[in-house]
Amino acid sequence: MSDKYYHTKESVEEYTQLAKGVNGSSLIEKLKIVLKPNSNLLELGSGSGTDWKILSETYNVTGSDNSNEFIQHLKSTFQHGNFEKLDAVSIETPEKFDGVFSNKVLHHLEDKELIASINRQSEILEEEGIICHSFWLGKGSEFFKGIFVKYHEEDELKHLFTKHFDIISIDKYAEFEDSDSILILARKKK
Repeated sequence: MSDKYYHTKESVEEYTQLAKGVNGSSLIEKLKIVLKPNSNLLELGSGSGTDWKILSETYNVTGSDNSNEFIQHLKSTFQHGNFEKLDAVSIETPEKFDGVFSNKVLHHLEDKELIASINRQSEILEEEGIICHSFWLGKGSEFFKGIFVKYHEEDELKHLFTKHFDIISIDKYAEFEDSDSILILARKKK
């Protein structure tokens, strides 16, 4: 992964402008069906904070990002918010959560990194905790603005998550084009 994009003030400003009007509200509505209000939720990759703001209307959300620039942006924009600098693979936090949410974040991980992240998410979740993650749908990978992007299909996601999670649903949806995205909701196994 490039160590520059998402880590410079200019790229954070560019991303914030590009992401205006795009949010995960439809994904969050699906999360609300399975995760009760006021639950403690970790958002991986809060970025500009658009989804964090929506999530915080229902949940006690800890936002996170691996970029110091995004963390600074989040803390100055949402002064009463709780934000931590976390890597989506190691998720080094002593806290436990009722849920973990990400919107097009985990697709930046290579398969080994994604497996490590899934393992760690299971460790930081309370019993029967919920995960809700979106990915780009498809096969293969590419570099976009110097950043790795891996596409995922339904069977692959089932395979990756079922060691630690019971799948609640996997739904294809359109972010920009028909069926360009996929959402997985799952509950931590007992």
